[in-house]
Amino acid sequence: MDGQPPDTTHDRRQHGLTGATALHRWPALLVVGLLAIFGLRAPPPHNGEELAALLQRVNMPVTVHQVPLGVSNAYLLESDASLVLVDAGLPGSADAILAAVDALGKPPTLIYITHAHIDHYGSAAEVRRRTGAPIAVHAADADALAAGGTRLGSLRLLQGASRDLLALAEPLLDVEPAPPDVLVADGDSLAAYGIDATVLHTPGHTPGSTTLLLNDGQVAIAGDLLSNSGGAHAQRTYADDWTALAESIERIQDAAPVLTYAGHGSGPIVAGDLQAVALDPVDPLSAEGLASYYEALIGAWVGGADGP
Repeated sequence: MDGQPPDTTHDRRQHGLTGATALHRWPALLVVGLLAIFGLRAPPPHNGEELAALLQRVNMPVTVHQVPLGVSNAYLLESDASLVLVDAGLPGSADAILAAVDALGKPPTLIYITHAHIDHYGSAAEVRRRTGAPIAVHAADADALAAGGTRLGSLRLLQGASRDLLALAEPLLDVEPAPPDVLVADGDSLAAYGIDATVLHTPGHTPGSTTLLLNDGQVAIAGDLLSNSGGAHAQRTYADDWTALAESIERIQDAAPVLTYAGHGSGPIVAGDLQAVALDPVDPLSAEGLASYYEALIGAWVGGADGP
């Protein structure tokens, strides 16, 4: 892992969605909502018995706490002595994250960002200021994190219209740049931060997307490589490279974790559902692709949403 000094000069009062600023930023909230809607999937029946059985099977020296942040998830990885935050939501999420941290009674030793999209690092700089924990990300996403932007690459949804919408949303959301302190690479360990986890470089959603494997490979934290919004699926909607995404998902399938936690959706993806995730890309402008988005829209009230 490589490091660099944190940026501590930014005034945190300029950032976050307080009650007063939210009213003035409603166009950004609307845009984010629209982006989420176009990622919806209709949910399959939930197999609670299968999930309960798998949870009993998994040896969990590191406990995974899901922190829902509206459009995306953060996670707190807890060992006996340490706590690592994985992802940090949109701007304005710091209070919710720190409330979850306080409930566990341990300060975070690291803020680990799975990929440089604004709904996953938007509050990282503020959480760093308030906790002193360093920010880690893969080197390939470091520049985007430091710039306070979202690299969308070959985004194809709605013939690229959502690329333009997100470009409008970012300035309205006042995304604070979060220059990383630690640069990770494939095979790195988080043992120095008190968590037995291994970094896998799994590009596709972004060039620097990573997955964490913990608990002897039984559990994966996959960021936006996958989504569990209404059922397990490849998160292609805002993906940078569909070919790389499929290769990375196949790598996770080969690792065969029992439980996989995603950046969007409720609860973990169980082993059987992970293995069933389709790798072949679907053209969103094809009949199949348009039908899936139509189905998603009519299922909006019962499904979840994918974000950037």
